[in-house]
Amino acid sequence: MPNTANLIPLIDFRLFTNGNTTERQAIVAEFYRACHDIGFIYLKNHSVPKPLIEELFAQAKYFFDLETSAKQQIAWSSEVGNRGYVGFGREQLDPGGSTDLKEAFNVGIELDSAQIAEHSQALITNQWPSELPDFRETVLEFYQTCTQASLEILRAFATALDLPETFFDDKHNPGDNTLRLLHYPASAVAADTEQIRAGVHSDYGSITLLFQDEVGGLEVCTTWGEWIRAPYIPDTIVVNTGDLMQRWTNDVFVSTKHRVVSPAGPSALRSRYSVAFFCHPNTDTVVTCLPSCQNSDRPALHPPIQAGEYLSSRLQATY
Repeated sequence: MPNTANLIPLIDFRLFTNGNTTERQAIVAEFYRACHDIGFIYLKNHSVPKPLIEELFAQAKYFFDLETSAKQQIAWSSEVGNRGYVGFGREQLDPGGSTDLKEAFNVGIELDSAQIAEHSQALITNQWPSELPDFRETVLEFYQTCTQASLEILRAFATALDLPETFFDDKHNPGDNTLRLLHYPASAVAADTEQIRAGVHSDYGSITLLFQDEVGGLEVCTTWGEWIRAPYIPDTIVVNTGDLMQRWTNDVFVSTKHRVVSPAGPSALRSRYSVAFFCHPNTDTVVTCLPSCQNSDRPALHPPIQAGEYLSSRLQATY
């Protein structure tokens, strides 16, 4: 299987946030090509601090090391809320495949009553393990940091689409984002072939920020149907476009199918940890084809849809 060479680009985000006009134009063009051709990007010099990433991974390991009974005390109970612990075998990302070999912990935004009323968000609360005193603070700090980072990245998307730089801001404020801590357990034996850990799927929202460990296992399907590896690259975030961004852009930007495999050989004997931040629009945002992505030769391919409605339908199919 080929690696990512020249297929998933590595983009220096500092050239967008702090570059001169020429540098920004070049980076925006790279964003456009990547989102159109493969839907995945490696992003370096982003705004999520490395010490915070390391602390979150440490807290994630503490959490998944808890007794199953303790984790089940805060178990996920409904796709409406999508908060709390998700046990092994609970998810099936690929409806035609087997259940996923992973466990997860989901966190959403913590809104006050005024924000809930303004944005028609369901009154859903996060759940926290009482056994880990520093867990909540670290997770919420990471959530807020990723919220800001995703808005910065969406500004690059907007610029690439010939939109005002802040076009997506109000559509993602406060947003309906989900932070997921993920644990893929080690295999009992080293297999000769790759095993599926998370089934083939696309992401549902606007963009996803993925933080990997060195174990790897992420694979991406190209537009011509070939699977390529997307390995861990130190000090980068993997950014990919989601279904709603594809609908917004009239399929100009692609929401690419991907999966997680357990690698063949000794690496299968190691657990894999990752953290995914799913950036979703406000639940009441209506996603409709952008004017810059349609014309008489290319009419709108998708009808308008409310973001919350789309997310609920996808979650119901997953669980």
